Amino acid sequence: MINKLITKIQKTNAPIVVGLDPMMKFVPEHIQKAAFAEYGETLEGAAEAIWQYNKGIVDAIYDLVPAVKPQVAMYEQFGIPGMIAFKKTVDYCKEKDLVVIGDVKRGDIGSTSEAYAVGHLGKVKVGSNSFYGFDEDFATVNPYLGSDGIKPFTKVCQEEGKGIFVLVKTSNPSSGEFQDRLIDGRPLYEWMGEKVAQWGAECMPGSGSYSYVGAVVGATYPEQGKILRKLMPNTFILVPGYGAQGGKGADLVHFFNEDGLGAIINSSRGIIAAYQQEKYAQFGGEGYADASRAAVLDMQEDIAQALNAR
Repeated sequence: MINKLITKIQKTNAPIVVGLDPMMKFVPEHIQKAAFAEYGETLEGAAEAIWQYNKGIVDAIYDLVPAVKPQVAMYEQFGIPGMIAFKKTVDYCKEKDLVVIGDVKRGDIGSTSEAYAVGHLGKVKVGSNSFYGFDEDFATVNPYLGSDGIKPFTKVCQEEGKGIFVLVKTSNPSSGEFQDRLIDGRPLYEWMGEKVAQWGAECMPGSGSYSYVGAVVGATYPEQGKILRKLMPNTFILVPGYGAQGGKGADLVHFFNEDGLGAIINSSRGIIAAYQQEKYAQFGGEGYADASRAAVLDMQEDIAQALNAR
């Protein structure tokens, strides 16, 4: 799957992943009204609204980007109906030949980690049959329980040809409370980056130069990204924090290798709620999906200019 992601990045010339992180405040009024008219102001109504909202965005951007990243918490908040909308979103994106990164940030040990890995990336046995659960192509994983929490994921990835992105240096302001702590004179995120590179060296696909064990490094920390890029030369980096969190194209060049690959940049509300920004206000709620497409095109240009200027 890492090779498919790379191929699609090269085809679209857009190292971009769109975060499908719907919140009701982002969903235009006309979509909410239609959903509530059918299901009432219920969890089912909310789930229908976010599903229709997602579908409109995907229809508008699927030819521009290689991947999407639905954040599971935004669906879990609506209970079982929300998780049904999550699964419908995953399936629809795969129908559009988009690579789907499940932003689930799972992390546990033993049979629990195995169940998370099977549920999101693999197949579960039911009697003599096997079934995919959510069936994303990649999943984000929290590594702070150690190798015991990672190995079940890499095992399933080997079986299914899928991948993971391991949290290394996250984009949030308080990430440094733990991730920047010095251990033997070096910050924890450097030790974690080296561990990801080690796991990745054991998990290379049959062809290509990038492992299916990737890393998450926030765009809001470009200097740390520069260090981690050198520590993890064969690791694909998922970079959150572009746009709404303050990251911009000029901050991102050091996340990429000299081959122009090695990183994929995430933007969530900067794209999916673009119509609420002054820059794209002319589209209005009815044109929210067209606003999202315009935001993707602007992001594509911003990143390309930054990479060409380095």
